[in-house]
Amino acid sequence: MTRIVNSALEAVAGIRSYQSVWVHSMAATPWVLLDALAEHSLQHTGIELYQLHLEHAEGLARAVDGGHIAPRAYFASQYNRQLIREGKADYIPISLSEIPRLFRRGEQPIDVVLIQVAPPDRHGICSLGISVEATRAACEVAGMVVAHINPHMPRTHGDAFIHLNQIDVAYEASVPLPMHPPSQHNEVTRQIGERVAALIEDGDCLQMGIGDIPDATLACLGNHQHLGIHTEMFSDGVVPLCENGAIDNSRKRKHPGKLVTGFVMGSERVYQFVDDNPEVAFLDIEYINSIETICRNPNMVSINSALQVDLSGQICADSLGTQIYSGVGGQLDFVMGASLSPEGRSIIAFPATAGGGKYSRIVPVLAQGAGVVTPRGSVHHVATEFGVANLRGCSLRERSRALIEIAHPEFRETLTRQAFDYWGLRL
Repeated sequence: MTRIVNSALEAVAGIRSYQSVWVHSMAATPWVLLDALAEHSLQHTGIELYQLHLEHAEGLARAVDGGHIAPRAYFASQYNRQLIREGKADYIPISLSEIPRLFRRGEQPIDVVLIQVAPPDRHGICSLGISVEATRAACEVAGMVVAHINPHMPRTHGDAFIHLNQIDVAYEASVPLPMHPPSQHNEVTRQIGERVAALIEDGDCLQMGIGDIPDATLACLGNHQHLGIHTEMFSDGVVPLCENGAIDNSRKRKHPGKLVTGFVMGSERVYQFVDDNPEVAFLDIEYINSIETICRNPNMVSINSALQVDLSGQICADSLGTQIYSGVGGQLDFVMGASLSPEGRSIIAFPATAGGGKYSRIVPVLAQGAGVVTPRGSVHHVATEFGVANLRGCSLRERSRALIEIAHPEFRETLTRQAFDYWGLRL
């Protein structure tokens, strides 16, 4: 029987020292409950907070500094990057698809789950709304589920449903959801989007993330036909392609006719699009990101990014040297799944430079301590604004030549020299 309480502070009052708490993540972050937990935790110590990316989590700072809350992040974001660098938070490198298994196998016990849900329907069924990811699994194993019921939360389908009887404590309040406005394209992202779009054919099934390059790519696909979506997340760029019929999911073998995702993040437009839309299935991320699931769709195309790529093709996507920047996520799962898909292909796309043009993202070797998210043996296409390098089946010499050709022109001569200095390759 669900206990309805009158305040967020009352909702989290049952959380105790040294318990493990999972927080519903992404744009579904129950930040009202997090703020209450930050206050409540001042009477406790060592509450372990497990999460992916969190929105509006700045209120945790005081509790973290005092050792009352110990963040353990599977994904770093703006609120906790500095905390990780200072040793006040822990980063756990792991593929996104593995996290639900950690919970279900009991390898990572979860005592309490904090979630944000849409109000119950006449059958008493709520919805996890715009983010299912690993939260579905956490709810299954937790000893206590605490929910913020928010009328602003879209009601989504798939694995998002949770009955009110499965919620132990609930607090209702109407608050706006976090918004991320659509990207504003510049000349670099437009050029990269055009190059990536040129690799996409009618009938392809796409995986992409959020950000300038995915949005720029999607903006170039308006004349395509019968595209499908099987992705861990999407944003506003997908909506116009669904509305004009370019995306109809008709060629998919897994979930034909349905757009499959684990979460969405964007503007009110994308939240309205997924609200009570039976053609959009929010599914458990262990299933979505399973290589076995991904490769069942023919013509699977994965589109991901990188912070650095070395001349052998190694992809760093979660750190700047030893400084953790994001997380492992689902990149390798989708790269491998696309590789095993009939006529599938993977694309790593990024601007050729960083730091306002001061640094090349294509480097002779990765920075010391950099995390290799995708190994060189699994990389297919690499794209920048200067071109596309196909590394499939290429030798180290051929890879180096191809990557230098798509590096910024100001760095090509140096990279050619470094190819010999570091790898003994005469180009």
